[in-house]
Amino acid sequence: MGELLTLEAGCRYDLVRKLYSGGMGVVYEAEQHGARDFVKRVAIKLIHHHLARQPRFLENFIGEAKLVADLIHTNIVQTYHLGETRGRYFIAMELIRGLNLEQLQQLLDRRQRRLPFELAVFIASRIARGLAYAHAKTDPEGRPLGIVHRDVSPKNVMVAYAGDVKLTDFGIAKARGFLTHQEGEVAVGKPEYMSPEQADFQITDLRSDLFSTGVVLAELLLGRNPFKAASPELTRAHVVQATLPDFRAEDPRIDARLDTILRRALARDLPERYATAGELLHDLEFCIYHGGYGPTNESLGRFVRELLEAKNSPGSPPAIPPSTD
Repeated sequence: MGELLTLEAGCRYDLVRKLYSGGMGVVYEAEQHGARDFVKRVAIKLIHHHLARQPRFLENFIGEAKLVADLIHTNIVQTYHLGETRGRYFIAMELIRGLNLEQLQQLLDRRQRRLPFELAVFIASRIARGLAYAHAKTDPEGRPLGIVHRDVSPKNVMVAYAGDVKLTDFGIAKARGFLTHQEGEVAVGKPEYMSPEQADFQITDLRSDLFSTGVVLAELLLGRNPFKAASPELTRAHVVQATLPDFRAEDPRIDARLDTILRRALARDLPERYATAGELLHDLEFCIYHGGYGPTNESLGRFVRELLEAKNSPGSPPAIPPSTD
């Protein structure tokens, strides 16, 4: 591409190709170069010029990088470096060769296929696993950071071709000492995946992420978002007060156990909702493993690869980056 990012420490990033462009920035596949011909493929998230001049946005972007730098978990996209070149900040992060859940659903729709219910539950369990780790994260003194992702949605959950499930984009997360937020003043996140407290401009805690995970699971099973409406305002109203679907009637694969999990994750009254991601993870895993053998990274990866091969696409599948929206 001809564009070169050079860091003060002598580490060099050669941009290979543009992967995604959104309202907040551009994501590139890049080569990280080090000593003695060391080369590593990474993703570079580079913010737009005009946003780099907005103090609040820049503060949150830097806060996101600092927050996720220490989130090292198999179900979270890892951040390697925060850099700056010619007045523009960028984050170097793990390059995931795969697709996000929105792209997976679009592919299923085109193939007129449904995601096997056990794989849908498996994906949701991996999201819960990553959230359990993030929610429990503490600072070096052992004080809870109080991380709430606030944007758990299909665009921000990636499935690698090997079957790993990765939560990404903590750009609107809140956490003590890292990110600024305006809860009670603005509703952040994608309306159809917000928790009722988000949609109603209230203060959120970790249970908000669990509601969003329940929405993602419902969509993976039903092939549709149960709250999405014609406008963001109406969608938020549905999140707050619309009657939940009859899950078992819509999808006979949903048994009583899974129906109970969905309804508890999507409970609007906070005391009735799952209290921790660990509790949700336990119930999801029991749902798919109580009988013995169940889905794995390998079986999920095999399903995704076969789905892609059915398209007869030439060449190897592309790398899909985290969202910049």
